[in-house]
Parts: sequence; C-alpha cells; structure tokens
Amino acid sequence: MSEPLVTAEEQGPSVVVLRINRPEALNALNESVLKALGEAIGREQVKKTRVVVLTGAGDKAFVAGADIALMSNFDRPEASQFSRFGQRVFNMLTLYQGVTIAAVNGFALGGGMEMAMACDLILVDEKARLGQPEVSLGVIPGFGGTQRLVRLVGAHRARELIFTGRTIKADEAVQLGIALKSCPAGTVLEEALALARTISEKGPVAIRLAKQSCANGERFDPAIGFQEEADLFGKCFDTQDQREGMAAFLEKRPAQFQGG
Repeated sequence: MSEPLVTAEEQGPSVVVLRINRPEALNALNESVLKALGEAIGREQVKKTRVVVLTGAGDKAFVAGADIALMSNFDRPEASQFSRFGQRVFNMLTLYQGVTIAAVNGFALGGGMEMAMACDLILVDEKARLGQPEVSLGVIPGFGGTQRLVRLVGAHRARELIFTGRTIKADEAVQLGIALKSCPAGTVLEEALALARTISEKGPVAIRLAKQSCANGERFDPAIGFQEEADLFGKCFDTQDQREGMAAFLEKRPAQFQGG
C-alpha cells in the first residue's frame, strides 16, 4: 500500500502537523497532492485542532513547486482550472478557523512559497530558499502568489521578486517580512511546534476572532476595520473563555480555556 501524499500527526490535544509526503519529487504539487491536502484540512480531527503546522517530508524541500511535467501539456482551460483548484485548497488554509504555521524546511518555490504564504505564520530553516520563479517558465504565479506577496511585502518588492523570479535566502525572507524567523538548520519544525503550543494555550475563541479582525484589516478601509475590530472585541464578552481568562488573571492562576 502506497504512503499517503499528506500525513497528519497529532502533537498533543491541540496541535496537528500536516506533512506533504512526496519527497522523491521534492514534494511537488500535482492534483493528487492538492486533493489530499484539501481532504486533510477538512477532516474533523484537524478542524477541531487549534493550530496546524504545515511542513514537507525529507530535508530538502518544503514544496519545490507545482509539478512542471504535469503542467507542460496543459492547454488554457486546463491551466486555469488547475490554478483555481490550487487557490481553493490554499484558501482553506487561510480561512481555517485556527492558526496555521508553515515550517519551511527547504525549498519553497512557486507553489511552495504560495502555500507558505497562505498560512498565518511562516518559520524558515536557515538553509531554506524561497521564490516565485514562474516567469522563467513563461508563466506567472497561479496559486495566489501575485495577491499574497503584494500584501506581505508591498507592491514594489513583490513586482521585483515576481518579475525577476529570483530565489531568496532565509535571512532575506525575514528581512522582507515574508517569514517570521530563521531557525538553525534542522530545527524549524521543533520551533514551529513550540510556537504552536504557546498559541494553543491561549483563548481559542479570542484567537479565532483576532485572526478574523486581522484579515479585515487587509480587506477594508481603516475606518471599517476599526469598527469591525470593536464589534469583534465586544463579541469576546459573550464567551466563557473571556470570563475564565479574566477571572484567572485576577485570581493569579493559569486559565483553563474550553473554547466556548
């Protein structure tokens, strides 16, 4: 029986690691891998989890890109369909109600960088390399790269990275604001899990609403964003988590959040 293309590993009650498992192809994305990732994100086990850490199998690649051998024979409708499929799956990461962390353990090129950018937070191995090299193949990023990169680094820098297709090292990814942190070689998953556990101990309703409010800040005029933030702040006070969190603070004890 063949190995699953995406594995799910529980790391305690509130953290799951999803691992792209196609190391012989540097975890390149084809329709089967994307389908497996979408199915994994949609499983009840994962949906109930507070933090998902996404990484790649092996020590060479997070995801080296989309499968070029597959794409080389696409016609226009097939290419557009593949792009929309990848966008839908990656949007599942963005819209996931918990927190998603990309632990980039090697090459994250093309679709791999786009997958990482669909997550809430990105940590990179110091040996990782990231980039959107699609123009070298005569195409453009198709899984959301032109949209997410602009939001992360601004229009000028995003254009430069996309127009040149150049690959950047881990320290530049941090400098540009693409990644949160560069980790010593071989430790990125360990550090991502430590961050995941810290986040998982906080109020899950508050994390979900904070994520929603941050997303509103990207989509709305600031005046609307401030109003949405105030409404979501008020919504927190309908929850048991808020009552428990503030009571625990006043009573000088650890909070026991239940997610309600």
